[in-house]
Amino acid sequence: MKKITVLLFSLQFGYLAAQEKQSGTTSNDSTKVNQLQEIKIVGSRNSKRTVVNSAVPIDIIDVKSVTTQSGKLEINELLQYAAPSFNANKQSGSDGADHVDPATLRGMGPDQTLVLINGKRRHQSSLINLFGTRGRGNTGTDLNAIPASAIKRIEILRDGAAAQYGSDAIAGVINIVLNDNVDELTGTISYGAYSTKADGNFPAGTPNTGDNFLDTNADGNKLADGRSFDGNSIKVTTNYGTKIGDNGGFANFTAEYINKDKTLRPGFDFRRGFGEAAIEGFNFFVNAAIPVSDKTKFYAFGGRNFRNTDAYAFTRNNPSPRIVTDIYPNGFTPRITSLIVDHSIAAGFRTKTAGGWNVDISNTFGKNSFHYFIKGTLNASLEEASPTEFDAGGHTLSQNTVNLDLSKNYDSILNGFNLAFGAEYRTEQFTIFAGEEGSYATYDVNGQPITDPLNQTIPTDPNTGDPRPGGSQGFPGYSPDNVVNRSRSNVSLYADGELDVSDNFMVSSALRFENYSDFGSTLNGKIAARLKTGGNVNFRGSISSGFRAPSLAQIYYNLRFTNFSSTGASEILLSPNNSPVTQAFGIGKLNEEKAINGSLGFTASYGDFTATIDGYMVNVKDRIVLTGYFDASALNIGVDQAQFFVNGVDTKTTGLDVVIAWKKKIGDNSFGATLVGNINNMKVDAVNNGTLDEQTFFGEREKAFLLASAPDNKFSLNLNYARKWFDAGLAFTRFSEVKLLDYQMYEDVADYGSFANQIKAATDTYGVKIVTDLTLGFNLSKNTKLIVGSNNLFNVYPDQQDDWVEAGGYWDAVQMGFGGAFY
Repeated sequence: MKKITVLLFSLQFGYLAAQEKQSGTTSNDSTKVNQLQEIKIVGSRNSKRTVVNSAVPIDIIDVKSVTTQSGKLEINELLQYAAPSFNANKQSGSDGADHVDPATLRGMGPDQTLVLINGKRRHQSSLINLFGTRGRGNTGTDLNAIPASAIKRIEILRDGAAAQYGSDAIAGVINIVLNDNVDELTGTISYGAYSTKADGNFPAGTPNTGDNFLDTNADGNKLADGRSFDGNSIKVTTNYGTKIGDNGGFANFTAEYINKDKTLRPGFDFRRGFGEAAIEGFNFFVNAAIPVSDKTKFYAFGGRNFRNTDAYAFTRNNPSPRIVTDIYPNGFTPRITSLIVDHSIAAGFRTKTAGGWNVDISNTFGKNSFHYFIKGTLNASLEEASPTEFDAGGHTLSQNTVNLDLSKNYDSILNGFNLAFGAEYRTEQFTIFAGEEGSYATYDVNGQPITDPLNQTIPTDPNTGDPRPGGSQGFPGYSPDNVVNRSRSNVSLYADGELDVSDNFMVSSALRFENYSDFGSTLNGKIAARLKTGGNVNFRGSISSGFRAPSLAQIYYNLRFTNFSSTGASEILLSPNNSPVTQAFGIGKLNEEKAINGSLGFTASYGDFTATIDGYMVNVKDRIVLTGYFDASALNIGVDQAQFFVNGVDTKTTGLDVVIAWKKKIGDNSFGATLVGNINNMKVDAVNNGTLDEQTFFGEREKAFLLASAPDNKFSLNLNYARKWFDAGLAFTRFSEVKLLDYQMYEDVADYGSFANQIKAATDTYGVKIVTDLTLGFNLSKNTKLIVGSNNLFNVYPDQQDDWVEAGGYWDAVQMGFGGAFY
């Protein structure tokens, strides 16, 4: 009897144990197995390719199973524990990154993973991460703008795929497949809250402990000290699908509402508000397809996401010498609030010609808008006349993509040959729009905006004599000088082929040419193969070249802001790549990142056990990073320091992905166990600083943040049990040690005796941590289920640090984050 081995990752917490099915047998899982073998998966344009016979590792996550069996509210949270090499955490005091979580795959940058929806390229966020512990200098895709309740499954291609899909696919591809079910109405109501019990040896008077507790409400009303829970969260979803006609047409609609309060955690004496942002959001998504003939189908999908977010800026517990002490004698707590609007629409036709060619022509448009409003703040140069709220402006990114894809399968060539080729034309536009004058201007003693600092008198602090800074404290507004409206286009051509030489051996290749209007052309290729050595073991591997185009934000973003460190406050200019200031420092034009990817792995199945192990290598040359701060005082441009985006470093990443699964049914009892893990090692191979000082260009501290974009290893053991009306899931996730360098790196080396001693003193070590998740499910009726449980059941936090960490709290955004237990 012929055996068919299927890997279906979709049980609780993200994975179903692999099942070995014999033809002719039936079980509760047979429908899922058949569906999996029929679907077209990411990483191949062969309509006959499945997870089973792919030459590269692909995870399939059944989102419905995960979202109904865990307390994860957002896609990033879900994937953090469902996909071993995916990492994302909430941040605090990181400006826009508090509102859009930077996420990474295989420890690479947030912008080095390509996101698709229904196989079509998704636009990125207009936000570029400047602060925080992950993704600084990178743009990324806002996965949380896509409602989890609209998603049927998530396919994760863990392999370089720029030769197949274009820019950004260095670390891999995440393809989100939307719901297409009909005649079914589903809905969920979820409520949860975080424990505020953050154990630690906090000094007396630490903000947000004891009687020094800051309220998290936007209206400023103080809550009682010692409360047990915060971050109260409610999520309401509904999904409905209806048939269109009698030939498989459908329309599926999803609506989702989420409301989450802030969390508040202990901070250092200079940091008053520290915790996760508040979010109120509404999502609406549609996925539809309508047959127009026997072989032609029209399809469309898209949606709109609206979020109103509220986060603590890098807030002040005690007044700085450059802050107005007579207005806020006990410090103040500015907040960055934002209105984020994200919408997209894709439409196209698929048909099959008389000659057997599959033709897909489509247009996809998406736009992200990020508008900042700063509250609880002041413009110090206006003194007592300053407003406490400002419209600070914002930024947008839009993208339009036209695709033509053709493919045909030739059954007569050996055991099957699939040929595909196509073209893509993409345009992008990035803008920065200015805020109101008070959000960015510095005013003279007469209350007039200063245009010439050398000839106008700036108000000074009566206690120190220092000039009072202008702009909204906490986050400066964008001025007319920052305004940007830039666009570019690119044209790409690709071809790929897959040849089944025999039942046991398959080889595939791809070639892609791209030409960008702003930096030129690139050509990339890929070759992959799969070899069956027996009924139970498959070997697979690939090698490819890849690239990532510099984002428009990395080329044109600019901002003037105040940076607070252990040495005090400094005025910083983040200069755009095309600026004369940037050129004056010898910084060159941004070019694409270039990558070489390789992978080698095997799959094996024996009875109720299956295993997949894949090793990988990702070498990236000319990675785009954000430099340190250069002394700019000699330029007389009104700032102390300047920083830039540069093709600054070369990195080498090696790693291993592991999935070992077991599933067994004994009578009415179902048992499952899955071990998933990732081992990842990144090294900075070279710093491309030329004649510039390396420690200023991209020093040890910045290297540490880049290398700590993910823990060196993460392993999860997921245990599952089900019987009739009851099911339970228990998951243990182990995060490895993470090391960062704090602000002592900016102090005088002489204070430590040597540079090595300074690095040792500045090292913040976050030790190994294990997080436990528990979920209990009760089927109250055929159509109703109750789930109770906890994420991070035992309230585990990263190790407490005693020095000034990046966000000013007692923890950086590492490992499991600093939210604590969520019930």
